[in-house]
Amino acid sequence: MKPPLAANRDLLKTPTLIKISALVLATAAFFFLGKHLSHDGYKQLVFFSSSSENSIPEVSISPNSDRTFNLSSIIPSNHTDIETTQPIPSVVTVTETEANPPPPPPIPSPPPPAPIRTFGVLDANGVMSDDFEVGEIEDEDSGNKTEIVESRNDGVSRPRVRVKKFAMCRESMREYIPCLDNTNAIKKLRSTERGEKFERHCPERGRGLNCLVPSPKGYRQPIPWPRSRDEVWFSNVPHTRLVEDKGGQNWISRDPRDKSKFKFPGGGTQFIHGADEYLDQISKMVSDITFGKRIRVALDVGCGVASFGAYLLSRNVLTMSVAPKDVHENQIQFALERGVPAMAAAFATRRLLYPSQAFDLIHCSRCRINWTRDDGILLLEINRMLRAGGYFAWAAQPVYKHEAALEEQWTEMLNLTTSLCWKLVKKEGYIAIWQKPLNNNCYLSREAGTKPPLCDESDDPDNVWYTNLKPCISRIPENGSGGSVPSWPARLHTPPDRLQTITFDSYIARKELFKAESRFWNEIVGGFIRALKWRKMKLRNVLDMRAGFGGFAAALNDHKLDCWVLSVVPVSGPNTLPVIYDRGLLGVMHDWCEPFDTYPRTYDFLHASGLFSIERKRCEMSTILLEMDRILRPGGRAYIRDSIDVMDEMQEITKAMGWRTSLRDTSEGPHSSYRILTCEKRLPRA
Repeated sequence: MKPPLAANRDLLKTPTLIKISALVLATAAFFFLGKHLSHDGYKQLVFFSSSSENSIPEVSISPNSDRTFNLSSIIPSNHTDIETTQPIPSVVTVTETEANPPPPPPIPSPPPPAPIRTFGVLDANGVMSDDFEVGEIEDEDSGNKTEIVESRNDGVSRPRVRVKKFAMCRESMREYIPCLDNTNAIKKLRSTERGEKFERHCPERGRGLNCLVPSPKGYRQPIPWPRSRDEVWFSNVPHTRLVEDKGGQNWISRDPRDKSKFKFPGGGTQFIHGADEYLDQISKMVSDITFGKRIRVALDVGCGVASFGAYLLSRNVLTMSVAPKDVHENQIQFALERGVPAMAAAFATRRLLYPSQAFDLIHCSRCRINWTRDDGILLLEINRMLRAGGYFAWAAQPVYKHEAALEEQWTEMLNLTTSLCWKLVKKEGYIAIWQKPLNNNCYLSREAGTKPPLCDESDDPDNVWYTNLKPCISRIPENGSGGSVPSWPARLHTPPDRLQTITFDSYIARKELFKAESRFWNEIVGGFIRALKWRKMKLRNVLDMRAGFGGFAAALNDHKLDCWVLSVVPVSGPNTLPVIYDRGLLGVMHDWCEPFDTYPRTYDFLHASGLFSIERKRCEMSTILLEMDRILRPGGRAYIRDSIDVMDEMQEITKAMGWRTSLRDTSEGPHSSYRILTCEKRLPRA
């Protein structure tokens, strides 16, 4: 055995150690060579190669050193470097350069983009923005403010729209009705002798209301129905002229010991002893006038404070009370504050916004209308709206006074009603009652040339939107539709004959559509009552802004909620108004891109189903929402059922108006394409 020292000397002579030493020396040599070449500035491609794991790597210089290449044949001339946006040169030279070449000049930054001006609530791409900041309401006499700000998200700056607030309108606008108070348009009228100044004269599109109409100082939540029939808060309608003018006729009074309220004794110019006694007299005069059965829907012309309609409600009769916004200050506003259906409307030069054969009874008590002027054109409008077989009751001085001038007026009225084929069924005391015929037989049997003539068959008596009065007798349908409706309450759920006359696309039978809509709203309203405690809500004056066949109003009636509903049929859809009236409900035609003919603070509840997704193609959604704010009572609510794609925008606009809002799923669940936006308008600060 060799000693350890000898063994170590033998190990140094082995081939393995020799190979390792050679590899280390070669590596060191290549390292110093490469470092030397890099300091000498050679711009060359260096390749390392190895044929096997155990072989020594080889190093070689690129064979393309000092050669020039033309790249223009393979790179498009318009190609640029993505990072620098500078053109790539078409010729590249691979050569040796000087060590430490000078740095290339800096590339200038692109100029900043021009500022984008944005108005309203649109973003820079012309799309309604989902990103708003909403401020608080301030008492300012200015419009809504919009400005462009920068928001940073993940370090990226983007422009967005910020809606600060909708300011309060000036105090003088607290009773403002845009289409009836347009003084500039009224001044330009060529004539006002036929009442043209009391008709609609709306502001131009884009120049309408852009602020929040204020409430009177001291405004309080309205007195609930049925107490409101007899008394309302003075602070809510602070006008005393009617007390001075009509107090002696029992229209309205104000107790000097309690000046906080107006009182309504229930009288009128021709029934100072009360509406109940007056209604009893009418029903005794004509036995077929059975209130709440055959007579379900009535029109009261020149209604005053609407005591006639207020007392008919207890007899299951819905009455539309109409009067112009004239010297009888705020009479329609008093009616609505009492919780009685009413609208500002005038018999002047255009048709009223109700369909043909709408009303079972039309009433005029000292309504100050000259029915015989212009060959009876105003009574012809009454004839258009009166249902075949319906009644017209006229209480006026010519009926009972025997002065020469008044007797002449009575004779003219008799001649006109005879030419209309109306039958005078009863004249008693100061009331005269006529009945309209059930068909056209009488009209067709008149002598040739008798005036007024029958309207052309091409005339549509249900075309009412901005339609002039026509000096002709509207034809009664040959099949009797409109005149033969069941008694109340059966008519509410009986598909009427006029359902077949409506022009719209239907893929299933119309009667099935009618019944399906009724079932749908009955279930929906039932769910609202259970889940959202609707019976505890103070519902009285209700507006359905897109009513269809009136299913929502019918459901509220079926569930016995103590309220009345005005069903609005938008001009942008099919005209279903005849069906609504045949059911025994109230309705009106309207274009929601224009203001509504009612006073501010009119309705307790606004219902809009599928309205905004349709009307936004015609006008701004803020236009409709600001009008909703105007007519909604403080403390009132709005339920908006619509598609998801309009909900974000509506939420932001309603918040800018100061409403409290909540977005809810429909009964179809969270995956439905519809949502319900529930809103509440705040009461004014004390």
